Amino acid sequence: MNARSGPPLGFAEAFDLPLSVDLRTAARAFGVCPGTAYKLIRRGTFPCPVLRVGGQYRIPTAYLLRALGIEERPVYAVDLEAGAAHAARLDETHSREKEDLV
Repeated sequence: MNARSGPPLGFAEAFDLPLSVDLRTAARAFGVCPGTAYKLIRRGTFPCPVLRVGGQYRIPTAYLLRALGIEERPVYAVDLEAGAAHAARLDETHSREKEDLV
């Protein structure tokens, strides 16, 4: 293994990132070592906005994905099924409330 902090980030892993990531994760996403990422930040040429939170750098995931050319997150079938089930429960509840009023 080289100086990177792990293998490059894959699509599935990228879509499961939290709202912001640490610099090592962002460096993995761009395929560079953390040392190079720090140099780019110091030069002001890191490919996306970087926040300084306390003594750490944080990169908002939305900016990271956009810099990687990923504009939209995929919709998973599981999410669609959960949304449909939730909507059905709301419809049932709404129908019961109407019946109680009549």
